[in-house]
Amino acid sequence: MFDMSETTPTKLDFIREIIADDLASGKHKTIITRFPPEPNGYLHIGHAKAICLSFGIAEENQGVGARCHLRFDDTNPEKEETEYVESIKEDVAWLGFDWGEHLYFASDYFEFFHGCAIALIEKGLAYVDQQTPDEIKAGRGNLQSPGSNSPFRDRSVAENLELFAKMKTGEFKEGEVVLRAKIDMASPNMVMRDPVIYRVLHVSHHNTGDAWCIYPMYDFAHPLEDAKEHVTHSLCTLEFEIHRPFYEWVIEHCPVPATPRQIEFSRLNLTYTVMSKRKLLTLVQQGQVDGWDDPRMPTLSGLRRRGYPAPAIRSFCKGLGITKFKGMTDIALLEHEVRALLNKEAPRRMAVLDPVKLVLVNYEEDRSEALQVVNNPEREEDGVRDVMLSRELWIEQDDFMEDPPRKFFRLGPDRYVRLRGGYIIKCVGFEKDAEGKVIEIRCEYLPGTVGQDAPEGVKCKAAIHWVSAQFGKKAKVRLYDRLFTEENPDGVEGGYESVLNPASLETRDAWVEPVLTEMKPEEVCQFERLGYFVADRRDHRPGEAAVFNRTVALRDSWAKKG
Repeated sequence: MFDMSETTPTKLDFIREIIADDLASGKHKTIITRFPPEPNGYLHIGHAKAICLSFGIAEENQGVGARCHLRFDDTNPEKEETEYVESIKEDVAWLGFDWGEHLYFASDYFEFFHGCAIALIEKGLAYVDQQTPDEIKAGRGNLQSPGSNSPFRDRSVAENLELFAKMKTGEFKEGEVVLRAKIDMASPNMVMRDPVIYRVLHVSHHNTGDAWCIYPMYDFAHPLEDAKEHVTHSLCTLEFEIHRPFYEWVIEHCPVPATPRQIEFSRLNLTYTVMSKRKLLTLVQQGQVDGWDDPRMPTLSGLRRRGYPAPAIRSFCKGLGITKFKGMTDIALLEHEVRALLNKEAPRRMAVLDPVKLVLVNYEEDRSEALQVVNNPEREEDGVRDVMLSRELWIEQDDFMEDPPRKFFRLGPDRYVRLRGGYIIKCVGFEKDAEGKVIEIRCEYLPGTVGQDAPEGVKCKAAIHWVSAQFGKKAKVRLYDRLFTEENPDGVEGGYESVLNPASLETRDAWVEPVLTEMKPEEVCQFERLGYFVADRRDHRPGEAAVFNRTVALRDSWAKKG
């Protein structure tokens, strides 16, 4: 449905310059990147930037056979699940990227990691430490003072090999022993103060079952995975910059088949959003949202369910650029990309979310007629559709005012307005209930005004949308707002949970034109004058249950800023 040919062109950035230089100099004949998520949660919009970068670079260098691997860094079985693996694969494919045959798991390399650990022990560069976790933490020192050597740091190679073998065969409890790299306890970089590279975990793994009870730490496994797959450029966000010396140390001292280069770039931070999988998981577990794919969530599955087109997300990520500058991106920019694409592509439909009845008093009760309404004024080739008109209609409550101000151009006593695609009508009366709420509006239609200018003496400056009470269908419509009330939820004193938006979801019982009930799940349209809406991918059932989620409102605050 959506044309990606007009998305934002790739910008020249420092990473692409490095890659171009490496190809020009002959350092690399091809380029291999990777996207290495940990399967401990669903992907979010921040991951989309990394996905678009690594897969995008591979696409741009197809001439030299470049490729991007999808690899799961599944080294922590306590937090990883097959559900997350499948959701990540689905999200990357939905964004439009294909890893082909290059799908890998860190757990596929457990034997290789184990062999590298033994190699370090044999070189005298790793040792088994039997201190408690608290003792190890205290011994690392802090930024102002150096760490202290473990009393087990100078064990012999033979003793370390024997103890490591016992770790592997399950002879130690969790927390009793770890394997540490022997580097420098006085290093100004805390990461280099004899980091733990293996620990004991008596936990079943989603991929290897109970074959292992020792698992490598992420910082140890990650460079080895890159080297094993002959990755040329290992692209990651800035928080890993401090870990790069250890990445390079592992590559230098382990028997690896290749020498990848780690390069860091700034992560994506969006206003009114949290980007921590741990925090998002908390929202799911506490029931603050309806699962990982709740349309209020910044997860890719949530954005998809909300109706955000994948090409708009890709365009947004390309437009951000790749730098080392830490900053905050206005979420209105993402909404702008979504709105710009949908404005061109999405068909127009009519729905009434806050209905009040309108009766055409001079229109025969048994009469009805088909009116032709434009499907999309931005796409002439989309043509028109027939919408049935009858004597009784539904219109929006706020399209009528009993005492309208001067610049209100919709319905009021003795005022004229045009029905979208139809007649000009004049309000000749209305009824209110005991509480003073308008419950029915009576109007007369002006014959011969369909598709024609207003007759002389008739002032008609607006058109309103409507749905036939006779032919319209009921639908459930969910109006989503931002999940948090503050721009930077992580920065508030009470924590991100204290600024959850209690009005982030409002559900309406609406009236819609019949064609909407036949839409397929995930189809997006514009409800005229109301915003863009998507048929819910889980709850909408064509011909049975019409359920729509608001994707984005019509107002573009980012364009207004510009």
